[in-house]
Amino acid sequence: MLGLTSKESGYLTYIIPFLRNLRNDLFRGDMMEQWLNQYSGGEFLIGLATSIGQIIIAILAFLIAKSIGNRLISGSFSKMEQQRGMSPGRVKTLAKLTTNAFSYVLIFVFITIIISIFGLDATGLIAGAGVVGLAIGFGAQGLVSDVVTGFFLLLERQIDVGDYVTTGGVDGIVEQVGLRNTQIRGFDGTLHFVPNRAISNVSNHSRGNMRALVDMSISYDDNIDQAITVLQIACDKLALEDEAIKEGPNVVGVQSLGDSDVVIRIIAKTENMEQWAVERKLRKVLKEALDANNIEIPFPHQVYIEKKEQ
Repeated sequence: MLGLTSKESGYLTYIIPFLRNLRNDLFRGDMMEQWLNQYSGGEFLIGLATSIGQIIIAILAFLIAKSIGNRLISGSFSKMEQQRGMSPGRVKTLAKLTTNAFSYVLIFVFITIIISIFGLDATGLIAGAGVVGLAIGFGAQGLVSDVVTGFFLLLERQIDVGDYVTTGGVDGIVEQVGLRNTQIRGFDGTLHFVPNRAISNVSNHSRGNMRALVDMSISYDDNIDQAITVLQIACDKLALEDEAIKEGPNVVGVQSLGDSDVVIRIIAKTENMEQWAVERKLRKVLKEALDANNIEIPFPHQVYIEKKEQ
């Protein structure tokens, strides 16, 4: 059919009846005629004004209910954080998920009220329009899989808002865990929407303290023991100044022997998400310490030989 795939043609078998039933239910003569003819003359304007007023009231009620509901949800989870000692990331995750579910329910109720204002049977309209068939045609199985997977992600506490994770080929910070998808902000600023069913192997980098690792190179001509002592003194000084460092930094010794350098490794444990900042500070203070003690950091040398013509 018009070059459509079998899957797309399958969708049409649900979409076409849906549109036909929707048209028949909304625009069939008896229903629209009944709504339009219930008022005559001046009563029509009064009835129209009444319907518009009811719609405005419904919109205001929707906005007020949403505002109050969101505040109640936020307040409830804030109390849970204080009373049960829940982590801020966990509280944000559950609060956002509850807010989303509340919004979906509120929108459904709002649409039902609007339909009822026009004198239509909302239950019959939804059933008659074949919404269930449409949902199945568009992949309700995937939707159910997303919701179930999202539920277990929360139940097993695999990820929370604010966690640094790697999953589904995406690396970044979790901004939201929803019923259908999880939003992850990459370090380049890109916001990734990952379907929950695509989240299989999760690497959570935000559980416990993180490790800061720095390798420093010295020349083969320098004394290794002296270099290690100089580096450790610099590390101890930084540990007293930086509260993000929870353990170390410690000079663990010679990591490798390169073509022109001796590589010395330094390791520290830091607060979550502070490992990169600590590594940058370590490189700075260690470089300054080596320079102050005339310990060379090797770098490539180029020798130019100029041959004079005779």
